[in-house]
Amino acid sequence: MRKLKLQMQISIDGYVAGPNGEMDWMSWGWGDDIKAYVKDLTAPVDTIVMGRKLAEGFIPHWAAAVKTPEGNDEFSHKMVDTAKVVFSKTLTQSAWDNTTLATGDLVEEIKKLKATNGGDIITYGGAGFASSLIKAGLVDDFHLFVNPTAIGNGMPIFKLLEGRLGLKLVKAHPFEVGIVALNYVPV
Repeated sequence: MRKLKLQMQISIDGYVAGPNGEMDWMSWGWGDDIKAYVKDLTAPVDTIVMGRKLAEGFIPHWAAAVKTPEGNDEFSHKMVDTAKVVFSKTLTQSAWDNTTLATGDLVEEIKKLKATNGGDIITYGGAGFASSLIKAGLVDDFHLFVNPTAIGNGMPIFKLLEGRLGLKLVKAHPFEVGIVALNYVPV
């Protein structure tokens, strides 16, 4: 069965965005160390899943990035060339290249996708979509990029849990930019 990875930037106090979706607290200026880590993380990935809200910014961002000198790199091409599945209750057709829509039940759709042949599947959120995946127990591998910032209030991804979620630390990796990548698997 294919593995579903969740990769998200998170504040040290557990938020993936500010109360209104703000992301200005994230650490940027990534060095070669964190770029290599993300490249290794995404190497076995052949499918990206996301909710409509994230897709509306994510897909056009990467499509535009590969057309610029600074964004025409291997990672940007990976984000564009990888097949994407966008979950939506409102869209009836995809407006994006290399993207299909999933309009059925989230749990059933992800289970069907995981049962097909292929590489790993990755999701980058947003907060509501990631929360739904976590609540349903669909995430096999958590990659939380903890930023050295507390924002005090915002959008968490573990808010829908109805009980505890035990996690086992697989790896912790600090980077020069101040981010620490924590890789957990459910126990």
